[in-house]
Amino acid sequence: MGKLYIVPTPVGNMADMTPRAVEVLKECSQIFAEDTRTSSVLLRHFGITTPCASHHKFNEHATVRPIVDRLLGGETVALISDAGTPGISDPGFLLTRECRREGIEVETLPGPTAFVPALVNSGLPCDRFTFEGFLPPKKGRQSRLEKIASNDCTSIIYESPLRLVKTLEQLAEVCGYDRPASVSREISKLHDTTHWGTLGELASYFAENLPRGEIVIIVGAPDNGGPRIHKNKYKE
Repeated sequence: MGKLYIVPTPVGNMADMTPRAVEVLKECSQIFAEDTRTSSVLLRHFGITTPCASHHKFNEHATVRPIVDRLLGGETVALISDAGTPGISDPGFLLTRECRREGIEVETLPGPTAFVPALVNSGLPCDRFTFEGFLPPKKGRQSRLEKIASNDCTSIIYESPLRLVKTLEQLAEVCGYDRPASVSREISKLHDTTHWGTLGELASYFAENLPRGEIVIIVGAPDNGGPRIHKNKYKE
């Protein structure tokens, strides 16, 4: 029986790729990637010539079984996403679940994921937190916002730059404009920045300074005192 490797890839800086991750991708028989065009840049950079095929949210229900059959046949397969760890707001859960059901060994390599540095940068408690991922765009959104408002620990949210201001405004309305929070973008990249303040301050700031890149919002728990730093203060 084969083995499935879940291999994290850099969220920005290529230097964050571990030597072991490169070794696994070179030695496995097949790589499945969220987007083969995006991953081809990474693979060429590290001289990885292993065959690569697609496994993404639009085809994963159809591709899970063929991948499992290859693993049952003795192949070693690696799964990667565009950035970060597969399964964290990226395809991966369905495949690992099916492997567990079939008794196939799954090994997840430690490596990059965007929310960990954003959480630590926030200055908010890291001992307990809830990862919300991307919020629903419509159905179920209000109930998720209300759940975040009542969470007794730090909440982590992924967001696109185009929806950031709307989400911050909605969070401020539900959680309170004085709730401590932070917004991190472009983790590990050239323009890596973290802005701290209250939800109200952050909503006002980004309404005037539209961001680009990958966004992570960190929201403190009720009555949780976080760093009170003016809206235009940031880390570079």
